[in-house]
Amino acid sequence: MSNLEVHNLSKHFGRVRAVEAINLDIKDGEFMVLLGPTAAGKTTTLRCVAGVEKPDQGIIKMDGVDITQLSPAERDIAFVFQTYALYPRKSAYENMAFPLEARDLSKQAIDTRIREIADLLQITELLDRRPAAMSGGQQQRVALGRAMVRQPRMFLMDEPLTNLDFKLRVEMRAELKRLQRELDTTFFYVTNDQIEAMSMADRIAVLNEGVLQQIDTPEHIYNHPANLFVAQFVGNPRINTIPCNYENGTLHSVDGSLTVPLQAWQRDAMKGKTQNLILGIRSEDIALYASEQPHTMMASVYILEPLGDRTYVDVQIGKYTLKVRADADYHADSDDTVHIAFDIDRLHVFDADTGITVF
Repeated sequence: MSNLEVHNLSKHFGRVRAVEAINLDIKDGEFMVLLGPTAAGKTTTLRCVAGVEKPDQGIIKMDGVDITQLSPAERDIAFVFQTYALYPRKSAYENMAFPLEARDLSKQAIDTRIREIADLLQITELLDRRPAAMSGGQQQRVALGRAMVRQPRMFLMDEPLTNLDFKLRVEMRAELKRLQRELDTTFFYVTNDQIEAMSMADRIAVLNEGVLQQIDTPEHIYNHPANLFVAQFVGNPRINTIPCNYENGTLHSVDGSLTVPLQAWQRDAMKGKTQNLILGIRSEDIALYASEQPHTMMASVYILEPLGDRTYVDVQIGKYTLKVRADADYHADSDDTVHIAFDIDRLHVFDADTGITVF
């Protein structure tokens, strides 16, 4: 195992800023996920850590040793690619043997290591097959096996599940998490899929346009986003947002259709902010009632989205449409009148000008 420190890492391609002043500290044996949208700079960061790209500035350390100028081979890091990058004319066994053959190991030692890893990955029956005769999930396991036989100090993974179908992606998420625990090895994993990040990571680093937005546990990032971008990017469905102003302890939507009284600690957090605010509330933090209840607001049903284990109800209040999570058997017709109530403890408020979280 190894820990990784990234200090003030920046990389530009001409006038394009790929990564800007990134700082990361990945602990020994940690599963760290770098999460962000397309073109956020995730792969560039990973390639700099691997030594494939040279940063314009910054220092990369592994176990306290500066590796910034070392070649990829000298870093002893395994890189698992999105496209698997298996040799098409080699069998699974030969693909897995390839990184060991340059180490002057005996054939017996190579064979023992390959079969140990194949057993761990449950791909022993695939060892004689070439990639063309394997499914996407099987190819991914072989690619993992090729990386694992080396016993590297760290695994770098660049969106390795992207090319799999939904069922396989779900299975492989669990497998990767299990493998990381069994190997007790550091994983640095890149994805634009927030479900992958939430389900696998010990910690998540959220990246946007080359700038780190927040680093924390999945639970804390979901419940306490550092800014509006993180709140909107992490969570499915997307957080409901409403432009608001603040007056006399109450948030008022800009169109006047919605008012939300705040608690004492929330009022203290406002610190004189009155204009250009955004109220955020997640779908599961809105209660839905058929009739008026204390502290509810009237809304109308726009559409229902049944998903089997739950139903999402899009409701309209004023000019805003909010997505509300309801029970699987919930039923209503479009334009039905309903009443909603926000869980005040679960509100988020952001500064609309800076995007920074107020509370």
